[in-house]
Amino acid sequence: MDKQSQNVETTQVKTEPTDYILEMNEITKEFPGVKALDNVNFKVKRGEIHCLVGENGAGKSTLMKVLSGVWPSGSYTGDIVLDGEIQSYQGIQDSEKAGIAIIYQELALIPELTVYENIFLGHEIQKHGLIDWNETIVKSKELLERVRLNVNPETPIKELGVGKQQLVEIAKAFSKNIDLLILDEPTAALNDDDSENLMELLKELKTEGITSIMISHKLREVIKIADTVTVIRDGQTICSLDAAKGEVTEQALIKNMVGRAINDIFPKRTKKDIGDVALEIKNLNAHDHVSGRDILKNINLNVRKGEVVGVAGLIGAGRTELAYSIFGNPRDYNISGEIYMEGKLVDFKQSGDAIKAGLAYVTEDRKREGLILIQDVKNNISLANLKALSNSGVVNENKEITVAIHYKDALTIKTPSIEQIIGNLSGGNQQKVSVGKWLFTEPKVLILDEPTRGIDVGAKFEIYTIINKLIEQGMSIIMISSELPEVMGMSDRIYVMSEGKITGEMNAADATQDKIMEMATV
Repeated sequence: MDKQSQNVETTQVKTEPTDYILEMNEITKEFPGVKALDNVNFKVKRGEIHCLVGENGAGKSTLMKVLSGVWPSGSYTGDIVLDGEIQSYQGIQDSEKAGIAIIYQELALIPELTVYENIFLGHEIQKHGLIDWNETIVKSKELLERVRLNVNPETPIKELGVGKQQLVEIAKAFSKNIDLLILDEPTAALNDDDSENLMELLKELKTEGITSIMISHKLREVIKIADTVTVIRDGQTICSLDAAKGEVTEQALIKNMVGRAINDIFPKRTKKDIGDVALEIKNLNAHDHVSGRDILKNINLNVRKGEVVGVAGLIGAGRTELAYSIFGNPRDYNISGEIYMEGKLVDFKQSGDAIKAGLAYVTEDRKREGLILIQDVKNNISLANLKALSNSGVVNENKEITVAIHYKDALTIKTPSIEQIIGNLSGGNQQKVSVGKWLFTEPKVLILDEPTRGIDVGAKFEIYTIINKLIEQGMSIIMISSELPEVMGMSDRIYVMSEGKITGEMNAADATQDKIMEMATV
């Protein structure tokens, strides 16, 4: 099959035979006022699993967008060499015809369409000018078997979990006859089982000769699966490490990513003065009238002043539903039970009531629910507490600027100015803005739902440091997290949830991953 389109200019590079399927040489990409990539060199051997790591904003995704044609030839300098030939892509269609497929963290599937319709969307199988649906279903079954996904191809995408949707994306990629598969944070939203399944699939594809490039912040996964790891920092290539030579270690990755050693990713608190109960939940039940499910069943939980309470569990255990139910019930569940703030029975009819009582919630989905990406840092920080800045309904812009600068400095938000559009910031800095937005409401209890999802190890350390400072100031924090090392490393106590119930409680000092997983699978 000819993988070069007529729109793709290629020039044969006369070099000695090489094992590299891909070479990106001296790639430089600039945006107004920012050099995102600065003479980056990146080489990938044929048939290997090559991981690309770096802090948020380091340039990883930009480099892959250059490779895939999102940023077309002429918008950057340097050469892309694929299979010994210089490439000049004008769009994603060109890179796909050359045998490259990229799967982003936000999956590009249409929920209302079936699996087979999504797999062949845009390159439908046709016969006599009409779509051959029977052949489409047959071919889809073959592709699903290849990615080890046992589902009916006629199933609507919206009925599948995130892990299965990820596999549908890979099946879709293989429907286009690819040689090079790029995955951008593929396990960010997956549970441990789905992540393990994806890692095993990549290893299996490797035996079939498929080359994979994986961007990931999960260093343990990188260490487990990578043949080679390339580190990018501040738009420049720092190093490439060979796993076969024992070069790929957690400390080596961290040091090269952030430019310094972080000996303990979970910083210790200087003091632990745990006080009275700040928030208590008694016999909380919740029914989702949309799905018809009982999503919370007789929940009893409390958090004290100056304490971090971790909430662990698998995806679907009800952890986020618990946060919504406490925080004014924005999803309109049918709820029964009691909530107490500092010993006083409260009844939050809406989220505004919870905020007034001193409760704040940093959502797990900062891009859709936590922030307004087209507005600036200043507007996002002030959003949850505009009344504090208003007089007769008019916002005092000078006060708003003062508040924004305060939280920018206090949370070390890296931004050219408080008027920078939030969508232009890295994930870690977006998360800090989301935290700052709720700190401005001066909460007594802060719920953090997946506080470090999709951010790099350096930004994680900074978020953990912020958590410790808040705790030392007497705040109470409920931290929901899918990362067990994070739950164990940051919590004083841990609750474990499974199928809408609390199945265990323990002091963090007594917790092990095995104990937590045993309770999470009850």
